[in-house]
Amino acid sequence: MAHELEESGVLNLDFEKIGSVAATGSHVIPAVAQDIDNGMVLILGYVNQLALKTAIKERVAVFWSTSRNELWIKGATSGDMLELVETRVNCEQNSILYLVRQKGEGACHTKDHHGKSRSTCYYRAILNGELKQVNADPPWGNPNG
Repeated sequence: MAHELEESGVLNLDFEKIGSVAATGSHVIPAVAQDIDNGMVLILGYVNQLALKTAIKERVAVFWSTSRNELWIKGATSGDMLELVETRVNCEQNSILYLVRQKGEGACHTKDHHGKSRSTCYYRAILNGELKQVNADPPWGNPNG
């Protein structure tokens, strides 16, 4: 089922996700990881106090897995670590922005058709009501190249 969701062209958004997270009783806020060098948004997760404290101490992106109810050090098993360069807090102090550098093949747990980790979890666009895989490069281009 997960593979179908992750690779399908069928749009099936999970509008119940926030409710499901709230139902776990976890005290979390959203955390976005963004590539500091090219501006690409890589992943959205959640952090609790332990995850944020661990991230700042270890200098890597750390999230709280709301599905497994445990600390999730991004890349600990895959090797696709996200080096934490800076942590920002939004104006209402209810979300975190991790500015990171990728230290592996990618940021997403899914793989492309060559078996390579995708650089971002945002590799599809809604086009004519369907999901289509797109070039994962940021639409504004690479400011460093």
